[in-house]
Amino acid sequence: MAEQERQQASSLDKGHGRIERRHILTTTALKGYSDWPGLEQVFRLERQRILQGKSSTEVAYGITSLPRQRADASMLLRLSRQHWGIENSLFGVRDVTLGEDHCRVRSGAAPLILSSVRNLAIHLLRTSGATNLAAALRRHAAQPHLALALIHDTS
Repeated sequence: MAEQERQQASSLDKGHGRIERRHILTTTALKGYSDWPGLEQVFRLERQRILQGKSSTEVAYGITSLPRQRADASMLLRLSRQHWGIENSLFGVRDVTLGEDHCRVRSGAAPLILSSVRNLAIHLLRTSGATNLAAALRRHAAQPHLALALIHDTS
């Protein structure tokens, strides 16, 4: 790899009882050599975590269509961190609280429709001020008139 094609960045985060060091190495060397449409950069992301005295290391590889001018190594490191915010705030809620991964609906338009209904439920609960979605879902299951009022109040 030519030196001008590579970039590196690192970060150190402390919180939630853990220390996490993240290091990213990016390159544009594969641009034009891959059949992947729009490929601009590839990266190797290493996460070293210390939690309760135990150390672990995880390595992930990725590709992006973002050119170096829009996302250098530092930006890609921040974007990869932000990804988990999205994962935890939406997809984690859909899976853990609403049991999406256990749903056996797999054909036709039904999976997309159910996903949209789950997103709508999360949106309605959050805009109503619910901070604990699991508790709000239990409350609405026990008192369906509250759920109907929630839908009626937003229309």
